[in-house]
Amino acid sequence: MTYKEEFIKFMVDSGVLTFGDFTLKSGRKAPYFINCGNYKTGEQLAKLGGFYADCIADNKIPVETLFGPAYKGIPLAVSAVIALATKYGIDVSYCFDRKEAKDHGEGGMFVGKKLADGEKVIIIDDVMTSGKALRESMPKLKSAADVNVTGMVITVDRMEKALDTDLSAVEQAYKDFGVKVYSIVNINDIIKAIQDGVVEGKEYLDKMLEYRAAYGVDHE
Repeated sequence: MTYKEEFIKFMVDSGVLTFGDFTLKSGRKAPYFINCGNYKTGEQLAKLGGFYADCIADNKIPVETLFGPAYKGIPLAVSAVIALATKYGIDVSYCFDRKEAKDHGEGGMFVGKKLADGEKVIIIDDVMTSGKALRESMPKLKSAADVNVTGMVITVDRMEKALDTDLSAVEQAYKDFGVKVYSIVNINDIIKAIQDGVVEGKEYLDKMLEYRAAYGVDHE
C-alpha cells in the first residue's frame, strides 16, 4: 500500500473516517464524515505524525519550524515534528500560539520556537473547511516576525466548493494568502481506496460520486 492508502485505512480503523448519512455544518448532506477528535491514543498520534512527515517529505516543502494553531493544531504539530526527526532525520523546531497573550513570565503570544524574519514555517492543521485557521494564523505569525509560510499541511482535502464561491477552501487560501495547502489525501484518493477495496464502503460509492459531482472542485 502507498502511504496515502495506509492513511485512509488508518482513518477508518481509528473511527475518524466514517460512511453513512451526515448533515454537515454547511447544511449539505454528505455520505462521509471526518472527525479528527477520534484520534485519542499515543499510538494513533505517533502514526498520524508519521503521515504528516510523509506528506512534508513527499512534497519537499522547505521547513524550519512547524506551527500548530491552538488548540487542535498543537498535538498535531508536536507529533509531526517528532516524526520528521525520527523517521526522516529532519530536525526542525515547532511552536504554537496562545489563545490569549501572556503578560508575565516569558510573556508573548507564542510558545516554543521564537520566530525570526525569513523563517520557513509550515502550518499544521487537521481538515480545512472554511480556511478559518489559516485566516487567524497568518496575522499572528506575521506580527511575531516576517516569516515565510511555505505551506499548510492538512489531513484531508475535501475538494469542495465553499458556500459563497466556486473555489474550494484550499484554492481560496492560495488566492487570499499565497499559501499552498498540501493534504495527506483528498476525496479522490478516498473514492479510489473504496473502489480498490483498500477500505470497506462500496455501498456508499454511488453517493460519494454523486456528492463529488454536485459540490466538487478539481484542482492540483
